[in-house]
Amino acid sequence: MSDSSSNDTLFFLIGLPGLEALHVWLSIPLCALYLVSLAGNSLIIWVVRSEPTLHQPMYYFLSILAVTDLGLSAYTMPTMLTIYMLGLRQVAVDVCLAQLFFIHTFSIMESSVLLTMAFDCFVAIRSPLHYGTILTNTRIASLGLAMVVRSIGLHIPAPIMLKKPPYCQNRLLSHSYCLHPDVMKLACANTHINSAYGLFVVISTLGMDSVLIVLSYGLILQTVLYIASKAERMKALNTCVSHICAVLLFYIPPIAMSMIHRFGKTTSPSSPVLLSYLHYLTPPVLNPVVYTIKTKEIRLRMLRLFCPGRSGIRDIHGH
Repeated sequence: MSDSSSNDTLFFLIGLPGLEALHVWLSIPLCALYLVSLAGNSLIIWVVRSEPTLHQPMYYFLSILAVTDLGLSAYTMPTMLTIYMLGLRQVAVDVCLAQLFFIHTFSIMESSVLLTMAFDCFVAIRSPLHYGTILTNTRIASLGLAMVVRSIGLHIPAPIMLKKPPYCQNRLLSHSYCLHPDVMKLACANTHINSAYGLFVVISTLGMDSVLIVLSYGLILQTVLYIASKAERMKALNTCVSHICAVLLFYIPPIAMSMIHRFGKTTSPSSPVLLSYLHYLTPPVLNPVVYTIKTKEIRLRMLRLFCPGRSGIRDIHGH
């Protein structure tokens, strides 16, 4: 079969290698994860919007994180569910390029939100008396706009560059959704520019963001160590626990994937796929759970919604 232009190419996605017979059954937990993500993040957005006491910077950033998680779920799940539920693996090139654009855009947006939330934690601990004057509504809106512009602007070239080259006979991708490096490998043309562009995006976003988050926590720890009271130190650190969990959920899987690609030559073919699922599926599901458990104000608002009688008792006792 001869090479084909990208305009009439179909790509083929995969599920979990070796578990094709179980794909229909695996679609059940996938549907459950999607519904939990949809419900949890929508509830976070609704709670923050409807509760005046939560109209504060950290909760605005949490709402942006929830919107980002909804977007990430919305663009990863459709092709996954068609593979596992219906056994349909082919995807048109235009649909594939649109999917990879939105997946990478929302992924970088999530990284940007996590970095901004690290800055929020630092300001709250370092300058609590000036917190409201530093993170004003105008500044929060500007940060939100910067995150969107940065994420979209960096990824507009991706589908344009991948639309041009011809694709070879082997059009089998290695994930259940389209990703830039995966599609790039199938091109029957020189991909050095594509590769350099992808590396630049990763270093200037995920790489830079992760370094800045680590530096932020270094400054937070330095500030906390100057607090005389042990109880106050623990209280200050406790405000960042939810954010630390969110950061670990988001960054550990891609780090592990990178290690496997470089050193894990004998690992199972399912390992990169599972790690990719952890990276794209678990943050949208677990972030709302973590923030609900660890954030008293959100927890109380949830209790008022679902258990009106019990929430009044808890408000009185301050638990």
